[in-house]
Amino acid sequence: QVQLVESGGGLVQPGGSLRLSCAISGNIFSIRTVGWYRQAPGKQRELVASITRNSNTNYADSVKGRFTISRDNANNMVYLQMNSLRPEDTAVYYCNLAPPRLNDWGQGTQVTVSS
Repeated sequence: QVQLVESGGGLVQPGGSLRLSCAISGNIFSIRTVGWYRQAPGKQRELVASITRNSNTNYADSVKGRFTISRDNANNMVYLQMNSLRPEDTAVYYCNLAPPRLNDWGQGTQVTVSS
């Protein structure tokens, strides 16, 4: 079993930045890829970025050039640096394995981009 806890969300103006953190605990020996997901009201949850244990990364087209995913394996942390935020980035952001495990979804962290 793996536990993932997100933090770092908040309210920001368009064009602003936030850095999200994901703390991973439990049995992490099988973890190779971790993703950041988001879900806006009325929309399906989507994968926005992922990172392998060796720090290979992948991004959704909507966030390329603006978001950066990184990880600190020694401290079991995964981060998402979000720059140039847009109102359409407003969502609850979650971290999970990629592909995700259903019972590992946590509370997420709310990101609101608004003037």
